[in-house]
Amino acid sequence: MLCIHSKNRDPYYNLAAEEYLLRYSNEDVFMLWQSTPAVVVGKHQNTLAEINYRFVRNNGVQIARRLTGGGTVYHDPGNINFSFIRQGEPGKLVDFGRFIEPVISFLKTFGIQAHRGLKNEILVKGKKISGNAEHVYKNRVLHHGTLLYKADLNSLHESIRPGGGKYTGKAVQSNRSSVLNLVECINPVISIEDFKEALLVFIMKHYQGRLFEMEKDQNMAILQLAGEKYNTWEWIYGWSPDYEFENVWKTNSPEIAIKLGAHRGIITGCTLKSLIIPSELAAMVNKGLTGTPHEESNILTTLEALGFKLILDKRELEDLVLAFF
Repeated sequence: MLCIHSKNRDPYYNLAAEEYLLRYSNEDVFMLWQSTPAVVVGKHQNTLAEINYRFVRNNGVQIARRLTGGGTVYHDPGNINFSFIRQGEPGKLVDFGRFIEPVISFLKTFGIQAHRGLKNEILVKGKKISGNAEHVYKNRVLHHGTLLYKADLNSLHESIRPGGGKYTGKAVQSNRSSVLNLVECINPVISIEDFKEALLVFIMKHYQGRLFEMEKDQNMAILQLAGEKYNTWEWIYGWSPDYEFENVWKTNSPEIAIKLGAHRGIITGCTLKSLIIPSELAAMVNKGLTGTPHEESNILTTLEALGFKLILDKRELEDLVLAFF
């Protein structure tokens, strides 16, 4: 087994590396990686429905979509991500226990009594410390998971807490869980780097693995995949299943009721209802937004062009735009 310790903390690069190694390598692989603060949604989720848009926007939390299904997870430098990619027999590739049990065995070397939950999470003291998901490609399977070690739990909770609006649709929804940092379970406490190194050594011994670094051409292919897929609006937001969104914006002015629909992230229709918005202007908003991305800069530009700066002051207009999410 090739064992890779990725030093790149760009979530888009590492998600692309997983797909590249799944599709274009014939080797069994184990990869450890961390990332800058990011929310990573499952392949079949509505991204905007899973995040607290205002919080992630104002705190520089990146948004990404991964190749696997399942629910939304939060990454930051206090979280460790592990990825297994292995060959197998078609029809028998999905096997969460095969990959979760070695991680549980590793945790036991620190005296941590962990167990696998009903949704393939890893639990310690009844709280979630790891979420796991899988994706099958031909005769290979990608299994990846998180390990909360010393993550910013406040940022975690705020980032994946749904905002004020209501999304409806057929997207997969996350199950919110109580979480725990592993650092609270270790005595004496060690650094996350030492903990990560111990995990790497354990896995190498368990699978008789060897360290491997990406070659230049592999690295370039991964960077290309990250740029062309994983770090694009079309994948992060546009891949979302169809949805409808409703919200009511309230300020010193009369409230404005917002309702819109979207197909692959593109607005299919928008209605605004308020005592301060004439029906003719509301119709112009619908016409201006229909067929355009459900994206902050696009909505701001449209409302400005239609003269909303004459109705609302700058702060109110910016706040109204955020109410579209």
